[in-house]
Amino acid sequence: MMSGDRRKRTLALGTRSAVHFLCLLPLAVLLVQGGIGDLGANPIEALIRGLGDWALRFLVVALAVTPVRRLAGWPGLASYRRMVGLWAFAYAGLHVSAYVVLDQYFDWTNIGGEILKHKFITAGMLALTLLMPLAATSTRGMIRRLGGVRWRRLHRLVYLAGPLAAVHYVWMVKADIRQPLVYLAIVAGLLACRVALWLHSRSHIRQ
Repeated sequence: MMSGDRRKRTLALGTRSAVHFLCLLPLAVLLVQGGIGDLGANPIEALIRGLGDWALRFLVVALAVTPVRRLAGWPGLASYRRMVGLWAFAYAGLHVSAYVVLDQYFDWTNIGGEILKHKFITAGMLALTLLMPLAATSTRGMIRRLGGVRWRRLHRLVYLAGPLAAVHYVWMVKADIRQPLVYLAIVAGLLACRVALWLHSRSHIRQ
């Protein structure tokens, strides 16, 4: 018979594997759609946008982990925040890579001009830049090297990356911006919830 600790470890491993599978699934779907020619009249644009959409979605999920964990009293959710955040960075990296390779053909001069010319690209590149140190320091070894306090301070950059990614989406869309505005509202709401939780914890410390 499996011991209690071993059962918990097995359940945790299975849950983490399921989360990884679910995060990988959108990429697999996009690749299959691309392979069978089911990405519409402009498959490159569809692929780039699809990867960007999922990067933003996973970033929103990562931002939601702490408020849900605190409000619902599920401390175990904390271990999944880094995992989902890394997937958000992976999709953001693939989003930019597809733009560089498939749309711009490594034309770095033109890419630099596009970043300076279009504010939505500027916002997106800033968001990706902020996510880079977070992804690089998401291992347990880096957490130990930085120390818990410094690591948490560094990872507050996600509270800048999230709004920048949402603004990137709003500015990118030229016609119906209702969906981008929904994402922006969700990100703003999650940040407001995070601030409220922080103020609540500070008030308890003072008491």
